[in-house]
Amino acid sequence: MALLETLKDAWQVPTIRKKIAFTLLMLLVFRVGAHIPIPFMDRNTLQQMMGSGGIFDFFNTFSGGSLKRFSVFSLSIMPYITASIIIQLLTVVVPYLERLSKEGEDGRKKIMQYVRYATVVLGFIQGFGLTFGLRGALISTSTALKVPLYFTVAIVLTAGTAFLMWLGEQITEKGIGNGISLIIFAGIVAGIPDAIKHLYSLLSVGEVSWLAILGILLLCVIVIAGVVFIQEGQRRIPVQYAKRVVGRRVYGGQSTHIPLKVNQAGVMPIIFGVSLMAFPSTIATWMPQTSGFAVFVHKYMSISGSFTSIPYMILYAGLIIFFTYFYTGITFNPVDLADNLKKNGGFVPGIRPGRPTSEYFMRILNRVTLAGGVFLAIIAVLPALIMGTTGIPNLALGGTSLLIVVSVALETMKQVEAQLLQRHYQGFLK
Repeated sequence: MALLETLKDAWQVPTIRKKIAFTLLMLLVFRVGAHIPIPFMDRNTLQQMMGSGGIFDFFNTFSGGSLKRFSVFSLSIMPYITASIIIQLLTVVVPYLERLSKEGEDGRKKIMQYVRYATVVLGFIQGFGLTFGLRGALISTSTALKVPLYFTVAIVLTAGTAFLMWLGEQITEKGIGNGISLIIFAGIVAGIPDAIKHLYSLLSVGEVSWLAILGILLLCVIVIAGVVFIQEGQRRIPVQYAKRVVGRRVYGGQSTHIPLKVNQAGVMPIIFGVSLMAFPSTIATWMPQTSGFAVFVHKYMSISGSFTSIPYMILYAGLIIFFTYFYTGITFNPVDLADNLKKNGGFVPGIRPGRPTSEYFMRILNRVTLAGGVFLAIIAVLPALIMGTTGIPNLALGGTSLLIVVSVALETMKQVEAQLLQRHYQGFLK
């Protein structure tokens, strides 16, 4: 009820209503583009080549069905995310990028420009690899025309990714919420009707029992509750401000706290991990499907619901934990926090100001981040575990999808509430 009340209040504010309408319009454009097919491809052959289950279905979920349709948005926003990962990693080791990251808004704009360039390059590489891997579905009677067709389709796929990148930036700037996250959110939500239809068809032919479906629904409720609990969970560090006498007035002396979120990185480690796990399958499409590397990737580096998926799950979980620490380290700086606290006359009870305080923050942050990273990793490997225990393929709304959907919804609602709160303060000041 509180959610509906917040949306109702937000819709009554003209500026917020305009932002919500703009966001919905951009998401509608995304869904329309997801149904625009790329020419020169045989749809029936594509369906047979992609098959059912495995890595194609996994990434098809995040593209909103675009991959299975082989539409202009087949690559989704994944090249952009991969480019962001690469640039952020390079920011730590390349002095020039490190200087840019400390130059404020101007430096951030330059870094974003490099991310856009890298997105186009990676989009073309992935697009060409995907086209080459699905070359059997190309409609061409001439062998000499196939190579130009590879480049044509790859350019179209790259243009689709570049357009989605622009669309996400427009949503972030003029709409409500993070545009890139909302595009992934919309793609996952759009696949829910097909997932329900797929489960119903499996139930009709007796491949799945009602007990298994009820178990999945119960697990979904538990996952949603866990996601909300972790996303909203905080470790509150008490802070005391010393009293200062200025003239006849006494300043400070109050107690407060610094909230450290359990999942400081949000949903980004999951998205980063998914994006990187796409690389082996993309490279495998360049090679003959009977080659050792391609067989290894399809057997051990994909979601199959069998014991052969264990290497994939271990690597995927490890990447998520790594990116949880990495992203938290980028967005939260204990040294700066301790310095600012010292400048303002604040201190943690029992901890000396300065370096001891920053080390204390780091210890607390490492423990909290580990809990958040392990939780994200468990949620991420749930689809493979469910497929192995229930035998249900193509679980579109698995743990990763639920995590992204719930996290993005919570974050977007927080931004709506912040906009409402800002409007109330502005009205009070006027």
